[in-house]
Amino acid sequence: MFFITAALMIGTAGLPHVIVRFFTVKKVSDARKSAGWALLFIAILYTTAPAIAVFARTNLIETVSEKKYDEMPGWFDNWEKTGLLKFDDKNNDGIIQYVADPQINELTIDRDIMVMANPEIAELPNWVIALLAAGALAAALSTAAGLLLVISSSVSHDLIKKIIKPDVSEKGELIAARISAFFAVIMAGYFGINPPGFVAAVVALAFGLAAASFFPAIVMGIFYKRMNKEGAISGMVTGLLLMLFYMTKFKFGWFGGGDESDWWLGISPEGFGTLAMLVNFIVSLTVCHLTKEPSKEIQELVEKIRIPE
Repeated sequence: MFFITAALMIGTAGLPHVIVRFFTVKKVSDARKSAGWALLFIAILYTTAPAIAVFARTNLIETVSEKKYDEMPGWFDNWEKTGLLKFDDKNNDGIIQYVADPQINELTIDRDIMVMANPEIAELPNWVIALLAAGALAAALSTAAGLLLVISSSVSHDLIKKIIKPDVSEKGELIAARISAFFAVIMAGYFGINPPGFVAAVVALAFGLAAASFFPAIVMGIFYKRMNKEGAISGMVTGLLLMLFYMTKFKFGWFGGGDESDWWLGISPEGFGTLAMLVNFIVSLTVCHLTKEPSKEIQELVEKIRIPE
C-alpha cells in the first residue's frame, strides 16, 4: 500500500499531460504558481477520495443488504440493465444478501460504476448528478487531449524530426502527428473496452509507468548538474522496461505469469512503479558518472532553471 501511494504521488509529478501545461504560461514564475495551485487541488482530491469511498460503500451496504429485491430503488434497475450490477438469488427468498462470503453473496457489483452510481444511491438532487457527469467528462477529455498532444508531438517532432528524418517538411511532421494520434486513440479505445483491471488499478499502473520513467529524469535534470543524456535515457529505458515486464507478467500472464505469492518483495503491479523508479535513479547516476559530463553551457542552463524569475 505504501508503494502504491508513493507511485501515485511520484507518478503525478511525472505525468506528461500535466507537464505540457506549463508551456501555456509566459513566465517561469507563473508556472510555479500554477503548479502550487495544482498541488493544492490534487491534495484535496487525494485526501477526500478515501473518505468518499468509505461513505459510498457504507451507503451501498445499508441500501441493498437484507432488502427485498422487488423494493430496490430505480438506480438499481438502471445499473442492472447495463450488466455492471447483477443479482443472483441463490436461496430464492427474494432478499438480497450482500456479504463478504462469496458462497452466500448474491450481488455482484462492478467497482467502476461506484463514482457515477454513488450520488444516485445517496438520493442526491439531479443537478448534483449532472455536475458529477459533466466533471467526469471534462476530466476525461482534458486528460485525453493533453496525452494526445504529448504523444503526437513526441513522435512527429522529437522522434522523427530530431532523430529519424531531420529534413522532414512541416507537412510531413503534421501528417506523422495525426497518424500517431490516430493509433493512440485506437489503442486507448481497445484498453477502455478491455481494461486490465478496474479503473483505480489501471490509473495506478499508468502512474507507475510515469514514476518509473519520467520522474527521475525530471528531478535530476533540474537539481543535478552532472546528469547527462546518456544517464537519463538509460535510466528511463531501464525503469520503463522493468515496469512493463512486471505489469505484463502479473496482469496479462506474460513471461510465465504468476499470482500474489510470486510478487517481488510482496509488491503489487500497481505499486511496482516505486521500485522501478529507484532502479531508474541508480542506473541514471551510475551511467552519468561513467560517461562524459554535460558541457559548461548546459550546466549553467540548469542553474538558471532554478531561478524563480
